[in-house]
Amino acid sequence: MTTPTLLPLTTTDLLPLLPELAVIGGAFALLMLDLFISNRNKVWTHFISVAILAVVLMLLVGGVGGQGEVFQGMFVRDTAADVMKTVIVLVSGLSLLYGWSYLRERNLYQGEIAVLILFATAGMMILVSAGTLLMVYLGLELLALCSYALVASNRDNKLAAEAGMKYIVLGSLASGLLLYGMSLVYGATGTLHLDVIHASIAQSDERLLLLTGALFMVAGVAFKLGAAPFHMWLPDVYQGAPAPIALFISSAPKLAAFGMAYRLLEAGVGPLSTELQYVLAGLAALSLIVGNLMAIAQTNLKRMLGYSTVSHIGFLLMGIAGGGEQGYSAAMFYAITYALMSTAAFGVIIALSRAGFEAESIDDFKGLNARNPWMAGLMLCAMFSLAGIPPFLGFWAKLSVLGAAVNGGLLWLVILGVISAVVGCFYYLRVVKVMYFDEPVGEPLPRHNDRILGIVLGVNSLVLLLLPVGLGPIMEWMRNSFAHLS
Repeated sequence: MTTPTLLPLTTTDLLPLLPELAVIGGAFALLMLDLFISNRNKVWTHFISVAILAVVLMLLVGGVGGQGEVFQGMFVRDTAADVMKTVIVLVSGLSLLYGWSYLRERNLYQGEIAVLILFATAGMMILVSAGTLLMVYLGLELLALCSYALVASNRDNKLAAEAGMKYIVLGSLASGLLLYGMSLVYGATGTLHLDVIHASIAQSDERLLLLTGALFMVAGVAFKLGAAPFHMWLPDVYQGAPAPIALFISSAPKLAAFGMAYRLLEAGVGPLSTELQYVLAGLAALSLIVGNLMAIAQTNLKRMLGYSTVSHIGFLLMGIAGGGEQGYSAAMFYAITYALMSTAAFGVIIALSRAGFEAESIDDFKGLNARNPWMAGLMLCAMFSLAGIPPFLGFWAKLSVLGAAVNGGLLWLVILGVISAVVGCFYYLRVVKVMYFDEPVGEPLPRHNDRILGIVLGVNSLVLLLLPVGLGPIMEWMRNSFAHLS
């Protein structure tokens, strides 16, 4: 194969990379600045990290730098990447806003928390803009290594240490599977560029080798998403990690993993989609069954949300299995919706927790409406949306992926999805039941004095009810991201 000629790098080539450069440059600057900030003034570290993400968000929304391919196609900035990056940066900022008072009360907030979140955000942004297998792996490992450290950040907590250890061991295994699959695809096509791989598959005589490599890559993607049977790390991480870290792990990385799935399975090995559809549909079905059945048995709310995530990934994979413009746009909408729903649910847990008390058992929410009707109402919005009850945002997300699956000829999976949605209502409505119909237990907790947390949580939860009003333009935005697939 002919080696591409290296062209001189100009300032114009770096313009599409401005959001990533801003995040990485800000993270390094914050890392150095934190050395000179005392523990009493760590609020400045927190404030600066949120400001960095706010600036990056404005760059993305304003389209600063423009779209295009740089570094000979290694980095791709297109509409789909900008949509995903916008939500990733927004949710990462939310996790910092939610986490400040929680982590400070427990003496867990150090400068490295904000720095790790910024570097993880940069990894996710690189991942969704990857144009080669090398960039996919680079973005993935930057995200993964930061995530491992964040989960184990509470070093005095045995559950956190155990969760961090499980995460890094299983994550390393999944990275190995992904890397092996990439090596097989490279061996069959002789290139790392996803667009060249896509074009080479039709003429390749190594279809079995390509399909084997694609299956290993699917396994790596399934682990990062948390799909069954690659989900065993997920409930332990949700339960063991501090609530703000669990909020972060449960939201933005799921959208980044969808971006990775799109780049690898459509932009890369898209011509193998007919064979891969059955694998993806099988993973979706298994995730729906395992996630819902295991969630029913949980009494710990964070662990229940962990298993319910597996079922939500089943719906997301349903959209990907449907394929085409409708399938991928529906799956991206579902990933974005789930990120917003997850931040709201974990946000209520954070708001109700205090130093020495973690509001993570379902029984901790007994009689919440009698003591704090506003907080009970916000949790109700989160639970109803996660359950897919109309008119909440979760209902429209489920409806979109079910429609995509029907369009992809997966009627049996749609039927299973509807049954799973009904089953899922049980454990979500159980939380609503204990809040509104059970008697309060124990002494009432003092009200949270973090006004920023209260405002952010209120807006986050009400968006789940009010956003469907403007759903048309949002869905059009999603479809435009994948219009080239039609």
